[in-house]
Amino acid sequence: MAFAETGGAPDVERRESRVARYVTEVFAPAHLVIGLPPLVGVLAAGWGGLGWGVLAAVLCGGVPAGIIAVGVKAGWFGNRHVTTRAERPKLVVVLVVLVVAALVLLSALGAPRVMVACVAVMLATLAVIGPVTLVWKISFHTAVAAGSVVTVANVAATVPVLLVGAVLVGLIGWSRVSVGDHTAAQVVAGTAAGGVAAWGTLAVLL
Repeated sequence: MAFAETGGAPDVERRESRVARYVTEVFAPAHLVIGLPPLVGVLAAGWGGLGWGVLAAVLCGGVPAGIIAVGVKAGWFGNRHVTTRAERPKLVVVLVVLVVAALVLLSALGAPRVMVACVAVMLATLAVIGPVTLVWKISFHTAVAAGSVVTVANVAATVPVLLVGAVLVGLIGWSRVSVGDHTAAQVVAGTAAGGVAAWGTLAVLL
């Protein structure tokens, strides 16, 4: 009995670690950036908005994810979450270039205003957390998650989305701290940065 009790805590810790790693992987920034534009497109403009959303997702999420995958294999990045702060500046530059290109292309093609605003939120988030990550390892996970929640809340049932989103962002923040990639302060700062950047951008553009 004593042996079983002694082994209980490590078992719980291992389960928590697995859950934290799962949450971290499922809600990686690349996954959220790929999923957000199609969801916003459908919510705002029905199935007609799906095509615009897919285009934005490919440019802002799919291409960067591919670059990161290549970068990991080439040794440019230590892992696909780019957890080493020194590796982040060059990634931020690439992301900014791609998001700006997406904004220009979507605007030129006459994409719905809400889709342009959705991509602008991504650029605003990068503009806020990019400089910070040069000196401090702010959480990209929670920044992107918070910005995504605010964006979806703008085109859907606001209160329910914000309530569910707050729980989700909290879960993501817990996972980042639990796996040892961030401190609590870094995930809270990421949440605030992403949420404020999204709110301010949408207030101006929509």
